[in-house]
Amino acid sequence: MEQPDSGAEPADGAGDAVEALDRPLPEGVRRRVVALVSDAFGGLTVTELPAQLRQYARFTPTRRAKFAGNAMAAALESDTLFRQRIGERLRESQPELAAAVEAGSPPAAADPVDVAAAAYVLRPVGWVKLVAAAGEEVHRADAERADEESRRELERLREELAQARAQTKSETERLRAELDAARKEADSLQRKLRSALNEVKRGEAAVRRGKAEADALRAEAAARISAAESETRRLRARLGEAEASVEASRRASREGRSVEDMRLRLLLDTVLDAARGLRRELALPPSSIRPADGVDAVEPGAMTPKDIAARALSETDPALLDQLLALPQAHLIVDGYNVTKTGYPQLPLEKQRLRLLGGLAVLAAQSGAEMTCVFDGAELAAPVLLAPPRGVRVLFSKPGVTADELIRQLARAEPPGRPVVVVSTDREVADGVAKAGARPVASVLLLKRLSRV
Repeated sequence: MEQPDSGAEPADGAGDAVEALDRPLPEGVRRRVVALVSDAFGGLTVTELPAQLRQYARFTPTRRAKFAGNAMAAALESDTLFRQRIGERLRESQPELAAAVEAGSPPAAADPVDVAAAAYVLRPVGWVKLVAAAGEEVHRADAERADEESRRELERLREELAQARAQTKSETERLRAELDAARKEADSLQRKLRSALNEVKRGEAAVRRGKAEADALRAEAAARISAAESETRRLRARLGEAEASVEASRRASREGRSVEDMRLRLLLDTVLDAARGLRRELALPPSSIRPADGVDAVEPGAMTPKDIAARALSETDPALLDQLLALPQAHLIVDGYNVTKTGYPQLPLEKQRLRLLGGLAVLAAQSGAEMTCVFDGAELAAPVLLAPPRGVRVLFSKPGVTADELIRQLARAEPPGRPVVVVSTDREVADGVAKAGARPVASVLLLKRLSRV
């Protein structure tokens, strides 16, 4: 039961106490009530609104009805003062309808929904009956519209049924005619099929005979072809072996002759340079053979890298490298990345190579020794574009071959007796080249010598 506000009229309060709806508002009436409240909302100040509706004060009527409909309906039902204020706005906006509803004689031509909404807001005597009558009128109108729509739908379905029956009858007659024609054609085709089956059986028998003869001929031909292919493969294998043997003999002959000639020539140059160095070391004047030359005695020999190591020089003394490079026909083999990563690892690989090769070029010009610098190229995606400096041979190992193995191959390729010096801190490299007769030295020795260049 609602309690009237102090500002409400006594008649209205008494009416509220006596009259009350026994069922929810019809949906159409409820929507119209929310629309009336939303329209009248803007004519009230914020202080005149219930606390729960003040947050919607700045909304447009449409948004207010959409988002605050339930809140407005609840406030209208529970807040008598708010309902009276909405009623005042309704009397201002629709005075004729409001006066007729309050007088209990709404216009006959008025929309029942509008009458019910106004009665719900104004709450005159008998307002419950007006709302109930409006609800019944709305239900009746909805029922009439539904009946009309059902009647039109039934007429449409009857028309469609008549059309479908006519179409079905026509389609049935056409299908019967096609079925008769298909039956006649099927009888004709069945007779032709029986005749064709007889022909097929005779043809299959002939095919079986021909297939048996063809299989026999094919088997005989396959046997002959297999024998011929086996003989051909055997002859090709023998021919390939003969050609490979001839080519290997030719290659061995060419390579052996060229390698041995090169090794002999290099050894001869080494011996000649050693002899000249020995003559210069001993300061011997030119002389012919003397009788004393036939006396059996020990003669001085040429210095080797091992003799240089016995001169009490430190393994990191650059003078040791100078003495080794001063030997006749000396060959210096450098483990490139081992040296650069010992001396300047912070530089990119390209700058490491350029810095080392520049120093080796100056050292080669000063010493006159042969120099080979080896870099690891096993993981290179593409060949390195590099112009080797004058006097320095630059090599990259092939895929699958490390720089250490290439250095050992270079040391083994030298003839015995030639001074070969290998620069690397790698112990495996040092041990391997030492077995081949080369003299290993540490990378720091070369770095110290290059720092003086």
